[in-house]
Amino acid sequence: MRFAVIARVFGILLTVFSLTLLPPIGVSLWYEDGTHIAFTVAFAITLLTGLFMWLPVHDLKQDLRTRDGFVVTSLFWLILGSFGSLPLIISPQPDLSVVDSIFESISGLTTTGATTIVGLDTLPPAILYYRQQLQWFGGIGVIVIALAILPMLGIGGMQLYKAEMPGPVKDTKLTPRIAETARALFVIYIVLTILCGIGYWWAGMTVFDAVGHAFSTVANGGFSTHDASMGFYAHNTAIMAIAIIFMLTAAINFGLHFYALSSRTVNHYWKDSEFRFYVMVTLAACGIIIGYLYMSGTFDMRGSILHGIFQVVSIGTTAGFGSESFALWPAFLPYILLLLGIMGACAGSTSGGIKAVRVMLIVKSGLRELNRLVHPNAVVPIKVNRKIVPSRVTDAVWGFFAIYILSFFVLTIIVMATGEDFVTSFSTVASCLSNIGPALGDAAAHYAEVNEVAKAFLILAMLMGRLEIFTLLVLLTPAFWRH
Repeated sequence: MRFAVIARVFGILLTVFSLTLLPPIGVSLWYEDGTHIAFTVAFAITLLTGLFMWLPVHDLKQDLRTRDGFVVTSLFWLILGSFGSLPLIISPQPDLSVVDSIFESISGLTTTGATTIVGLDTLPPAILYYRQQLQWFGGIGVIVIALAILPMLGIGGMQLYKAEMPGPVKDTKLTPRIAETARALFVIYIVLTILCGIGYWWAGMTVFDAVGHAFSTVANGGFSTHDASMGFYAHNTAIMAIAIIFMLTAAINFGLHFYALSSRTVNHYWKDSEFRFYVMVTLAACGIIIGYLYMSGTFDMRGSILHGIFQVVSIGTTAGFGSESFALWPAFLPYILLLLGIMGACAGSTSGGIKAVRVMLIVKSGLRELNRLVHPNAVVPIKVNRKIVPSRVTDAVWGFFAIYILSFFVLTIIVMATGEDFVTSFSTVASCLSNIGPALGDAAAHYAEVNEVAKAFLILAMLMGRLEIFTLLVLLTPAFWRH
């Protein structure tokens, strides 16, 4: 392990991150909310720490190795979240503990959207803006953004890219060079954000709310500037429709968007196996939930369609916006929504969860085994996009699923051991591990009532979910540290 190389990367990335604390200072001065001092102090601490780490080794020209990349990727999110919490700790409003501040910061950066803050409507505008901005940077991945900068500084980025990008597509690049890939992702991300913000503003949001909600919508994060979340705008069908459209757009593999722009065609979307699978699951869930909401008398037909579709898309994309408190919905509906969030959306998107492509491969593997029971000697290959999936990939998917389930149950038991009840423990771990946000039980409205020890483990769950578990757990294996 080359600690000098790692320190140099951390220094550069912290220095770059410190610049993201400048826009909230401008917002604070514009609205005269008095929080500019907290952001200025946080900016100075982050910048000086970054420079302190970078200057002693700035002449180092060594490249990152794979092991170095995993260390940087895993630890940086924790370090980034800690420094990102400084404005929340320093500012007198909101009045948060250190643990709550770190929880809020990491929830934003991992686009989980779980909040410990009560009274969003009365918060200073700069704090509200900062929370939304955290999700926007987290959505594309601060490390992926930095990949466009690091090559110019003499640091290769492929090791970071492999550790950061999700699932079976992590070895697929949109363009031949990693820096070009990062730029392509970033351009698409910015365009979607601008279009979403304009749409919200056109539909009736204020400029401030339109920008803030565009940040969290395209990031599929779920932070809002209102306690009621998107329920604040539930009377405005146009705003709800725009949110649904952009949550779904951001939940699709960005590689498909890149191909659509470069080839000027949309035919390839339906040809993609994962996209078809995700759309069919979403439509089926919409049908079940809309039907049950209407038949149970929870809403009239319009309300059932509006809230049913919105919550299926919001939770299924792991955005986590709320149009209604789905935790109060009857019978099995809250648990169906949680299961949709656990599955998540497409790989290569801003969504969390297991990812639809993994679930699809698990289903295909199960069907193959059923077929083998009837035809023991049959050779039944698993195909995705008409290509045979190598056994190494299916083995990796099953391995990930096994580790995910094991981690889920272990964390649930740990959170229960801190004093939380089963429903709260089960749902908060599911929500944080899948980066969904909303939960059930005592965390149905917010996480403020969850005890701080449990929050510490939920922070770990959010990091594991953002890094897809293996990237973080590999650091705990003895083989990783052997020379």
